Amino acid sequence: MIGKKNVVFGFLYLVLTAALGPYMVVNQVPTIDEAKAQKQQIVGEIQQHKLDNFEKDLEPMTVEDIAKGNTGGLLSLNKLYNAEDPKNMIKAGPHAHGNLEALLNIVAGIALCFIAVAPKLKQAISWLFILGAVLHSGVLYLMIVFDLYAIAPIAPAGPIMLLAALLLAGIAALLGFKGEPVRD
Repeated sequence: MIGKKNVVFGFLYLVLTAALGPYMVVNQVPTIDEAKAQKQQIVGEIQQHKLDNFEKDLEPMTVEDIAKGNTGGLLSLNKLYNAEDPKNMIKAGPHAHGNLEALLNIVAGIALCFIAVAPKLKQAISWLFILGAVLHSGVLYLMIVFDLYAIAPIAPAGPIMLLAALLLAGIAALLGFKGEPVRD
């Protein structure tokens, strides 16, 4: 069964990419929580100054004090944004795409078991799905999680392979979908 390798790859790859969730919680959330607490403290002070009509200890605040407070607030918001950025990059890149491409391989592998076309075509479809996932979300994984941006030039090959696999799978299903498992 040609699709078997896609199903096996899909489940194993899903474990790898899904594991990025706990990785993000352990490695990113403490930094984010610290930045949130700092931002809330500084922005809370700014809010209190506004509620007090920009008076501090019953004295009007100087323009300089107000500006310094606002600058501190902006910098704390920027620090929070910068703390959240690595987590957002992982979520939007290898975590989301990897999970999707793992599931796509599982579905494609099962579908290939029901399609009666030339074995070479089925092998091509099968390998395009696997290589497409590795060269797309796998490269994103290496770039974002391990900071290996030198491999970025090969990243566009993955989505092209996945689109080709989808197109070929659609054509193969049109020509040879049987509705029951077939022998290769």
